Amino acid sequence: MDFPHWLLVAFSVFWLVLAIRPRDRVVWLTENAFTVVAVIALAATYPGWPLSALSYSLIAAFLVLHTVGAHYTYSRVPYAAFLKARFGLDLEGRAGWMRNHYDRLVHFAYGLLIAYPLYELLERYVQPVGAWSYVLSPALIMASSMAFEVVEWWAAALLGGTAGADYLGAQGDAWDAQKDMALATLGAIIAMLLTAVAA
Repeated sequence: MDFPHWLLVAFSVFWLVLAIRPRDRVVWLTENAFTVVAVIALAATYPGWPLSALSYSLIAAFLVLHTVGAHYTYSRVPYAAFLKARFGLDLEGRAGWMRNHYDRLVHFAYGLLIAYPLYELLERYVQPVGAWSYVLSPALIMASSMAFEVVEWWAAALLGGTAGADYLGAQGDAWDAQKDMALATLGAIIAMLLTAVAA
């Protein structure tokens, strides 16, 4: 087996472990619809449109973060308790945070980790003129972030009650969607700046 297949096996084992007793099975199923579609799409396009080991690693890293969020529900991932128990770091206390920021981390990671695979896909198979790949990749991150926020709103409305609130993960922040999109965009811009420097 080559590297992408080993990566798929490792991620599948991780995913199966976190499929055991998630905090809310309805939220878990809703969150994992994205994961299943993404993995099927990557497997289906691998023979004809393969990406680099780096791109598959970045995508897998994002899916790991998303899988953790799906297991606990994003607003209840115990990252602060883990950091405090493991390293003695009271991150939320020091920062004065009143909400769980795991969802913010994953939205930022979406831009940071997925922008390069999109850039690579554009460079290999679309071949835009000049530096357009550096612009189109963040633009695709922005567009997909907006689309996700709309789908998230619809799904939360359909789920309703606690499950809907847990899936949405706004935690009372009226500007949650805008902040999530901005963080994804920032992550994508940073990824493209790093890509440009490394080129």
